[in-house]
Amino acid sequence: MATMLINDVEIYYELTGESGEVLTILNGIMMSSGSWTEIKKDYIKSGYRILTVDFRDQGKSGSSPVDYEIEQHAEDLKVLLDQLAIKKTHILGISYGGQVGMIFALKYKKCIGRLILANTSSRLSNFLKGIGDAWDEAAKLYDGERFFRIAMPLIYSDVFYETHYDWLKEREKSFKDVLTKNWFTRYLRLSSSHGKYNIEAEIYNIEAPTLVIGADRDIVTPYEETYKIYKKITNASFVMIPECGHASCYEKPQEFNIQVLGFLGIRRLEEEGRA
Repeated sequence: MATMLINDVEIYYELTGESGEVLTILNGIMMSSGSWTEIKKDYIKSGYRILTVDFRDQGKSGSSPVDYEIEQHAEDLKVLLDQLAIKKTHILGISYGGQVGMIFALKYKKCIGRLILANTSSRLSNFLKGIGDAWDEAAKLYDGERFFRIAMPLIYSDVFYETHYDWLKEREKSFKDVLTKNWFTRYLRLSSSHGKYNIEAEIYNIEAPTLVIGADRDIVTPYEETYKIYKKITNASFVMIPECGHASCYEKPQEFNIQVLGFLGIRRLEEEGRA
């Protein structure tokens, strides 16, 4: 656990695992490095070193002194990898993190091994803009409990709500203390960073072997949006997690990890077979 001054902001990261190929995990917009504590244990057991990173204005990273575009996170990540002497890494990005992952894969092709994109999109559709605007308005209430109540029904599936309603209500109460005014201020700056995001015409140029993960009940990034990414990347595979919403790594962590590790393992065997 450490921080590094990168482009005028203290960036928080955790590098865990003793040896092996590095898998870098990029957060969704409301997540942090701590969101992966349980999930990444399976990856470490499978022999990977795991790098989790909090974007500027997120988690334990510092606040940006100026506004920025989403591409800034890819630049921050490149500096972090260079300073850690990591020449090549696999990337797993979910939602907002998947968008950053695609930007990184386009700009720094030699630095990326395999790419996993979960519940993400290559553009900000008008529908997604509407959701973002609604979340921003909810954030301006500066009330964690009310923010959770407004935002979460779009993130978790109807199936999950039916089976985990009590757990969700407890989480709602806890957010009253967890989400401070400073968290909301930072969130709003982070949210504003992808107002112009659209790489739909560029993702044809992603060369890394890619796995795209969709979910059939994802409202935020519908199946059609994730499938578009798969169709436009030449060396890509696609899987859909059934009865699952936008938070696929939380709703179905076992299925999520099976897909991630299966893809990494199969691709590695294919590459070794060609060597």
